[in-house]
This record gives sequence, C-alpha cells and structure tokens, in this order.
Amino acid sequence: MKFELIGKIESIEIIAVGGQIRDLQKLRKKHGKGRWRKLKGIGRVRLPDGSECDAEFGTRRMGGQERDEGQRAS
Repeated sequence: MKFELIGKIESIEIIAVGGQIRDLQKLRKKHGKGRWRKLKGIGRVRLPDGSECDAEFGTRRMGGQERDEGQRAS
C-alpha cells in the first residue's frame, strides 16, 4: 500500500537488541557487523484516497551508523 508520512515518527522504543533479532544474520551479511537494534514507533500517514491515520512503523538500525532497514505495520 502506498502512503505518505506526515511529520515525524514518535514514541520510538527499542523492542529487541542483537541476538534477539530474528533476521540478524541477514542484516550482518548485507550491512556488516554492529550493534543492531529493532525499533518501533507511531507516525501519521496520508493514504492514496486522501484520508489520514496513525500507523506503526518498525525498523532495524545499526548503532552509530546510518545503516537502516525499515518496514511498516499498521
């Protein structure tokens, strides 16, 4: 589904670190070793029909670098 993020993602929290991340081996192979964290947060989105709603976003981020793998869950 296509959407446009309106503003910032807020209420960001860490939900897993290092070995607790299920696809850690894939992340390390693709982006390298590092302290990986799995995060989630809430953001306001605009849908293709023009309506707006809150959506939950999930991401995996390597600490200290700009390596990032994102996803969206509603």
